[in-house]
Amino acid sequence: MISIGTVTTLKVKQTLGKQIYLGADVSANILLTDRHTSKKCQLGDSLKVFVYVDADGHLAATTQIPFAQVGDIAWLKVRAINYYGAFLDWGFTKELLVPFSEQYHELEVGRYYLVKLLLDDKKRIVATTKIDQWLSEQSDHFKAGDKVQLLIAEPTDLGYKAIINHSHWGLLYRNELFCSIKTGDKREGYIKHICEDHKIDLTLHQPGYAKVLPLPDKILALLEQNQGMLKLSDKSPPEAIYQTFGVSKKVFKQAIGALYKKKLIIIDDAAIRLAKLK
Repeated sequence: MISIGTVTTLKVKQTLGKQIYLGADVSANILLTDRHTSKKCQLGDSLKVFVYVDADGHLAATTQIPFAQVGDIAWLKVRAINYYGAFLDWGFTKELLVPFSEQYHELEVGRYYLVKLLLDDKKRIVATTKIDQWLSEQSDHFKAGDKVQLLIAEPTDLGYKAIINHSHWGLLYRNELFCSIKTGDKREGYIKHICEDHKIDLTLHQPGYAKVLPLPDKILALLEQNQGMLKLSDKSPPEAIYQTFGVSKKVFKQAIGALYKKKLIIIDDAAIRLAKLK
């Protein structure tokens, strides 16, 4: 079954003059609206297309892929407002409508908002700013260590709320962030911990000691590239450590501690050095 508002691969099933019709099986009932693409299509060709409903209520397809699909939550900019609602730029020829009934408060032209894409009762693609009803705060299937896709939402006293895989809320703690983030950023992250109340703590770093294991080798390699000395130590600011190795200060200290115990490095106040230069 072909889902409206999503990207899928369809085959060219029929050509009628300049019109190209696509389908997933024997039937051919979806018009390809791309004029420039139509000239290059042959029967049997497979095309990656976005499926939508046109102004006449018919299924249509285009090779123009928007920023988001139905079911996604996205950070989009308001381009215009009229008596129907607000219209968002979503990288598609036809702007995305947020009806007034789907707005918590009146949106403003030029501002960005978190919205969820969905289908209305006429199968038209619309968006809503009322995203909380579509997101769960409690884990039903995640476990610590899972790699996930994050969309950064609003800041809180503790850090930043983030949307996990378009389906759940999670929290990134401010004291564990060693890079700049802002609302609308897309990041890869990890499930750090499932709390007793089943709420989800997140991290941008792979949790556990597994993150430390490759780091000592990276440190040694960088020391050798820099004549045996690196101006980082266990007293360096977290930002400097993250900029060099992409890890937290805690993880870095574990790694250099392991190297020190093996007598491979010397740790000074402002630097680390190879114990023996090759």
